[in-house]
Amino acid sequence: MQLGMRRLLLALVLILMVLPLVPAAAQDALPDLGGRTIKVATENAYIPFGYINETTGEAEGWNYDAINEICVRLNCVPEYIETSWDGMLVAISAGEFDVAGDGITITDERKEVVDFSDGYIAVEQVILARVDEDRFSSGEELAANPDLRLGSQSGTTNYETSIALVGEDRVQVFETFGVVVQALLAGDVDAVIIDNVAGQGYVGVNADQIKIVGEPIVSDQLGFAFPKGSDLVAPFNAALAALRADGTLVQINGKWFPPTLPNLNGRSITVAVENAYQPFNFINEQSGKPEGWDYDMLAEICTRLNCVPEFVETSWDGMIIAVSNGEYDMAADGITITEERKQQVNFSIGYIQVEQVLLVRSDESRFSTVQELVDDPNMRVGSQPGTTNYEVAAKLLGEDRIQAYETFPVAVQALISGDVDAVIMDNVAGQGYVGVNSDKVRLIDTTLKSDALGFIYPLGSDLVKAFDAALISMMNDGALDAINAKWFPPAQ
Repeated sequence: MQLGMRRLLLALVLILMVLPLVPAAAQDALPDLGGRTIKVATENAYIPFGYINETTGEAEGWNYDAINEICVRLNCVPEYIETSWDGMLVAISAGEFDVAGDGITITDERKEVVDFSDGYIAVEQVILARVDEDRFSSGEELAANPDLRLGSQSGTTNYETSIALVGEDRVQVFETFGVVVQALLAGDVDAVIIDNVAGQGYVGVNADQIKIVGEPIVSDQLGFAFPKGSDLVAPFNAALAALRADGTLVQINGKWFPPTLPNLNGRSITVAVENAYQPFNFINEQSGKPEGWDYDMLAEICTRLNCVPEFVETSWDGMIIAVSNGEYDMAADGITITEERKQQVNFSIGYIQVEQVLLVRSDESRFSTVQELVDDPNMRVGSQPGTTNYEVAAKLLGEDRIQAYETFPVAVQALISGDVDAVIMDNVAGQGYVGVNSDKVRLIDTTLKSDALGFIYPLGSDLVKAFDAALISMMNDGALDAINAKWFPPAQ
């Protein structure tokens, strides 16, 4: 394997350490499989879904990350068993395995012998050719030349597409796609029809030798396969839905199928910020200038996308409505992703996981747990209306025991001065306030609620995919980790 690919594979292995996968918002609603062992059939010969990393000798790929995450959420233990593609679906049908994860296309014919999960990714079939290929530039030209032969793996939808395009006598069958691609490189066949994500994986390994030619041929959904009537189909579908809802599936897809970054051609992006939410955005009292996590993130994203962020200070109270009305291109303000808000705005993928915690005065001795705070009717909590922190406070104590403040800095000052007894806020913001006032406030070691944060945009905004691509690229190369380390130091 080339040195460049070894470095790429090593980088991919490290990506999940850059940003932990976001737990599902509806984790409690997911089925609990009670630690059940799930036998997973995999070929380990289909980049990037499942293969052996030649540097580490370990199996890895999309299937491993996705199924591992699904089992974390469902409380099961995946046991991966390598088996050939040729007999995989028959073995699943016979109950030899509980599930197969191998980039399997969902077809009506296969539904006759196995049950499928919901589709987890749509793929297109493309033509893979050598980089110096000049005899054809499309499927039509390939089919029109009787001297050209295709390589494929039997029993795949790619094989079926190959036969439909050029006829069975012009298709050379190989045991695995890895061998098919080697035959292409050696000149034994002239082209390979393959799923686009796998094709991109092989191009990544051999960019100086092979390329994708022409337009995609067909588009298909991939899914996990189960024995007929399996009780795992519904739990896996529920977990997949949770992965979609909180952005985890986008993150896993982005790791193994990195998106291409678009060029926004110097476009100016208006960004609503509050400038009152440490450490995301605030005014530095010494310099008098705004700074924070949001400023660093938007600067880096726009460097990658060729855009210019134009920060506009606005109040939190009307921020989401203003973005929904198109007054701003987006907002960056440590905004919790919720289903209710998704009715008004589009969200980016979650860029960080936060927990809601209790901020109290340093000398607080009347309570040390949330329950003790709740049980004392004389205790009051400060919060900012319209935030998920306010909603949690209202649920815990009732609105009559909440003192509302326009911004969180005012709420924290009220805590310090004794006007309220605690403030419920996101842990990263709480760490920021502790850092500034370590002699006056502290965090109680408890978690009230866990959420993912994201950028927001007007519904239908063309910026969502562009910014998600930039976020994924920052997760993949460590830039997001570096910015997080700057503003949320572990020492705090």
